[in-house]
Amino acid sequence: MARFTYTAQKNDGEVYKGVAVAQDRFELYNIIRREGGHLLSLQVDKSQNTFNPMYWLGKLTTVPEQQKILFARNLGVMLGAGLPLSRALAVIERQTKDSHLVQAISEISSDVRHGTTLHESLGKFPSIFPRLTVAMVRAGEEGGDLSSSLVVASEQMEHASDLKKKIRGAMIYPAIILFAIIGIGILMMIYVVPTLAQTFEEMGSELPFATKVILWISDFLVNNTIVAFGGIVVGGLLITSYFRTKQGKRFKDFAFLRMPVVGEMVREVNAARTSRTLASLLSSGVGILPALEIAEDVVQNSYFKEVIAEARKSVGDGDPLSKTFTRREDLYPPFVGEMMSVGEETGQTPDMLKRMAQYYESEVDRKTKDMSTIIEPVLMLLIGGMVGFFAISMIMPIYGISQHI
Repeated sequence: MARFTYTAQKNDGEVYKGVAVAQDRFELYNIIRREGGHLLSLQVDKSQNTFNPMYWLGKLTTVPEQQKILFARNLGVMLGAGLPLSRALAVIERQTKDSHLVQAISEISSDVRHGTTLHESLGKFPSIFPRLTVAMVRAGEEGGDLSSSLVVASEQMEHASDLKKKIRGAMIYPAIILFAIIGIGILMMIYVVPTLAQTFEEMGSELPFATKVILWISDFLVNNTIVAFGGIVVGGLLITSYFRTKQGKRFKDFAFLRMPVVGEMVREVNAARTSRTLASLLSSGVGILPALEIAEDVVQNSYFKEVIAEARKSVGDGDPLSKTFTRREDLYPPFVGEMMSVGEETGQTPDMLKRMAQYYESEVDRKTKDMSTIIEPVLMLLIGGMVGFFAISMIMPIYGISQHI
């Protein structure tokens, strides 16, 4: 398959440009003829050559969240303005900068021209378009309102992206401080402590236990620097690998739920994700059981996945959606079950879920901002404790020697 950039003219005289993936230029002629036009000029896109480094760079890189959001939003707006789907995809492909996404849109555009539905084409790229987006597009196609479904999908992705950014932003400051403390500590152990150790050795005095521990760590780092750093790297890789296993993920999920302050935020983040996902899907016309199945994929914490799986089984048995969430208030806040119950009684479940998502998103936003004020004194105590331990360990031998002079 080759990728062509072409200029064509419609029967009414309108000249337009487009991009298509075809076996050869003869297939391209047929594609344009089906669009109601004839070819004026074409150019083969050589960036799709497998010998081109940019081709493999596009294959190996991931698509930024913002690019996905713009794709769904712009496509929805263009369809709402009356553009045919194939033309809208061609315009977005020309405007998109990310090479990986361009390749995907090109293949999607080719599939659509050959009669494949949009949601089926999007489903071929699960690493780019999540099941949530594909389901909403499918509901829009079946309900005859694809434009609105795409706009709602873009809003859902944007809210999810904003939530991730807020959580990551709250974690950056303490992570930088901790790495700085560890780095400075290692440098002091390698360059400062050996000088003091030589002084203590010349004095020949008995050293306190804390001082011996620091001198032993320093001696090990100086004499086995490569082994020490290799051990740190290997240890980090082993810990990372463990947390990727099912047991490791389970332990990590449990630990986050039991942490002070963080545990409450984890509950609110998952409540926001669950509510936002269900609200978007149900408002787009997706059934409750498929919506719960997709929400189970969207939620990351395994404990919350289990609750949604229970809810799916309960709803399948004829129970209301709120029943499971009301029973599992140990994980989901009580407000979740109450709002779902009100929505079921008034027939406005999607609207109630949307309001609930907005509430918990604002709560997470507020708490991530407040987290820095909570973390700062904890970090100061940690830094003070480490500096104090080091200072006392180094000063005590000197003070002991001065008493015997």
